[in-house]
Amino acid sequence: MTFSTLENKSALITGSTSGIGLGMARVLAASGANITLNGLGDADEIEALRDSLAQEFDVQVRYDGANMLKQQEISKMVNEAEDALGTLDILINNAGIQYVSAIEDFPDDKWQAIIDINLVSNFHTIKAALPGMKKRNWGRIINLASAHGLVASPYKSAYVAAKHGVVGLTKTVALENAEQMITCNAICPGYVRTPLVEGQIDDQMAVHKLSREQVINDIMLVAQPSKRFVEVEELGQIALFLCSDAACSINGISLPVEGGWTAK
Repeated sequence: MTFSTLENKSALITGSTSGIGLGMARVLAASGANITLNGLGDADEIEALRDSLAQEFDVQVRYDGANMLKQQEISKMVNEAEDALGTLDILINNAGIQYVSAIEDFPDDKWQAIIDINLVSNFHTIKAALPGMKKRNWGRIINLASAHGLVASPYKSAYVAAKHGVVGLTKTVALENAEQMITCNAICPGYVRTPLVEGQIDDQMAVHKLSREQVINDIMLVAQPSKRFVEVEELGQIALFLCSDAACSINGISLPVEGGWTAK
């Protein structure tokens, strides 16, 4: 069994115009996969990103701006990705949002949006992608859950509920499709170093009048025993492994990548 490249494979990664999703897109493109990006951002910047990835890795890269709150747009995005690139072999569900509040004060619309984007959209992408994967008798589905798919934290009720749901969905999809060489796994990161998190560090420094090191160690990484952020490149390499032939018997897992957070 070899750790194969992804040449002649195509991947759709939701929430991939920045952060974790973009990091995964880069790693998969570097291994030869054609890519469909999805996410928010300035149209010119996204086009420049799309073009730079295609040029750097000599693969096809396309963009779809489907709204992950809308089932019809999600299904259309999946079908068009398969039509445009010939196949859809790899689906990575990464799109997500967060909101922090006590339950009694949690806005109803925020709750519903978090459930819809972080969990329900995964159902719609998987449902649309599976027929083609079954026809080819091969597929890789990776759901970005979270350490909060395994343990809870206060004030994150919607996010924790959604990510626990992602873990359950992952297991069910894995069981239903195990005989067709289609795997479905979840990656459960802790705090990841992304531009969004870097901005949060600056905000916390200003609000609490703390140093950068104090914010990182005493606020952000207090639950993460390693006291270091997960790097986007690490998650990309894990996704690449899960997409490889070497991982064909890894199915239905929820892989913690959080410096020991859930070992406590």
